[in-house]
Amino acid sequence: MGTAIVLILLLTALFFIIRSMIKNKKKGKSLSCGGDCKNCRGCH
Repeated sequence: MGTAIVLILLLTALFFIIRSMIKNKKKGKSLSCGGDCKNCRGCH
């Protein structure tokens, strides 16, 4: 019983995380790039 509750909680959290990532992607935001190239250490 306890395992099922933990699984449901984890799946719910995963759903909200993925939903947030999709919304950010549609807004043009990215997890890896903030669009501020002058402060980016991964560039040039």
